[in-house]
Amino acid sequence: MIEFLSNSLNIPTYALNAGLSSIILGIVAGVLGSFIVLRKMSLMGDALSHAVLPGVAISYILGINILFGASLFGLLAAILIQFITNRSTIKSDTSIGIILSSFFALGIVLITFARSGLDLTHILFGNILAVPSSEITQSFIIMLIVIGIVTLFYKELLISSFDPIVSKGSGLNTTFYHYLLMTLLSFVTVSFLSQVGIVLVIAMLVIPAATAYLWTKKLFHMIVFASLYGALSGVIGVWISFNFNLPTSATIVLVGVTGFAISFILSPKNNFFTKGRLLN
Repeated sequence: MIEFLSNSLNIPTYALNAGLSSIILGIVAGVLGSFIVLRKMSLMGDALSHAVLPGVAISYILGINILFGASLFGLLAAILIQFITNRSTIKSDTSIGIILSSFFALGIVLITFARSGLDLTHILFGNILAVPSSEITQSFIIMLIVIGIVTLFYKELLISSFDPIVSKGSGLNTTFYHYLLMTLLSFVTVSFLSQVGIVLVIAMLVIPAATAYLWTKKLFHMIVFASLYGALSGVIGVWISFNFNLPTSATIVLVGVTGFAISFILSPKNNFFTKGRLLN
């Protein structure tokens, strides 16, 4: 199918794969990122993205699928962050900083100790132009799984995201839904790690959702907007990088940030011109 599209559109297979991968990542990141931004957990996404590195190294050492080891460490990081925050006077951002740096450092040590072929630069920045066609199908399945789970628990996630105190008082298991999101976040991070790297995963989780937040008032609209914007940013970024020989992941991020900057100035929630902020 991909070969057919490549020949029909006269686009190299690697560029088409990069475009499809960025579209899938944009959609799934838009769905999860909307909840992450609403819950003010953007730093948590950053932490989990870096915390999976020891799992990647251990999986490589043991010869098992990195999805299992990395997801396990991502969930462990989320649990430890919550445990430190709940059992001490340390605030969540400090807990996140401690766990992020600790797990990331452990991952670097494990990679060095194993003398493996893992490339830290590749893990950080990825190589979306080298995504094989086989991983596109895997990414598409992961996208369907994430959308399916979010759809199934949409009402509960909506309530716990907007008013966790009331939802907890009404008997809703907010802890379960918190860790459900963390598990999905770890799963998605690991799944796209080899394709786009940590940096782009973090950017796609936060930037499209933050941009959508400036334009919408309802969660469903925010999810749709963020998913479409994430996919569009990916396609435009791949096209620009392909035609001007620029680093693809970085270009996708800059395209997304450009849209956010425009939205920050012009959006109804934060319109600088109507509020006269540019003149003050």
